[in-house]
Amino acid sequence: MAIATINPATGETLKTFEALNDTEIVAKLDLANQTFEKYRQTGFSERSQWLQKAAEILEQDKAEFAKLMTLEMGKPFKAAIAEVEKCAAVCRYYAEHAPAFLADVSVKTDASQSFVRYQPMGAILAVMPWNFPFWQVFRFAAPALMAGNVGLLKHASNVPQCALAIEDIIRRAGFPKGAFQTLLIGAAKVADLMADDRVKAATLTGSEPAGISLAVAAGKQIKKTVLELGGSDPFIVLESADLETAVVTATTARMLNNGQSCIAAKRFIVAEAIADQFEKLLLEKFEALKVGDPMQPDTDLGPLATPGILQDLDQQVQAATKSGGKVLTGGHPLSDRPGEFYS
Repeated sequence: MAIATINPATGETLKTFEALNDTEIVAKLDLANQTFEKYRQTGFSERSQWLQKAAEILEQDKAEFAKLMTLEMGKPFKAAIAEVEKCAAVCRYYAEHAPAFLADVSVKTDASQSFVRYQPMGAILAVMPWNFPFWQVFRFAAPALMAGNVGLLKHASNVPQCALAIEDIIRRAGFPKGAFQTLLIGAAKVADLMADDRVKAATLTGSEPAGISLAVAAGKQIKKTVLELGGSDPFIVLESADLETAVVTATTARMLNNGQSCIAAKRFIVAEAIADQFEKLLLEKFEALKVGDPMQPDTDLGPLATPGILQDLDQQVQAATKSGGKVLTGGHPLSDRPGEFYS
């Protein structure tokens, strides 16, 4: 897979990147390992100051980072701004609370003194998705760095500039060189990374096949993993619900992030007595949404992230209609404009 910024609103390739070769990957692993031996000796106060600085940089340059997200994966600019702000909040949260989370815990035993102590593991590999290109990384990086670990990021191949920007933010915040590194590599390299002794654990957010692949590679090495995989969340509406509130919430829950969220409401289960009314109101809300340029403040839905996602969605709609489903609104790519827009 090419590692490139392709604007999904226009289809234009804005920037391409060479994947790291094996020698470059080894050099980054060596740096992570060497950095960890020194970084683990730093105190919470130092780490906290650096993480607080990262929050400041995120807020100070939020328009720049938000624009990168929108250009690379198409989310509305206003949503991208909110994502950057959320990343600053998570940095501040762990900067403040990590010392309490990681404090020694006394345990009663027959010994004179027993306690549990949390110690850093080393280099942690994060395999992250494109749909929340900053948030998914910072919610990993903030606690991992506060715990004294160092991070290695294998980001999705369509958001390379976001990945490099995050590494730069953490460097600018004062963390030691090598405390957090972006690896511009394809998915095929992940198994080799997991087999390397310098990588101690991994976390992944993504599809079930990707999670299975990482879990197999980690299992062979008896390494810890944290996996967040796909969902098909039900949105249940009972007769007692305030219908207007339910419909507004349902619209947001389904269309958040251009409809590309693992925790989106993907199935609506509605009490039969109110089903027709709910459907009518939901249809009105959907048809009122403005599909268009994600950089514009009045846009509700931007493009889907890649041509492959657009094709998959269209095939799903066609399969649903062949199985007896009815298209009430939309249901086709928008051919009147470039980019990966779906009605």
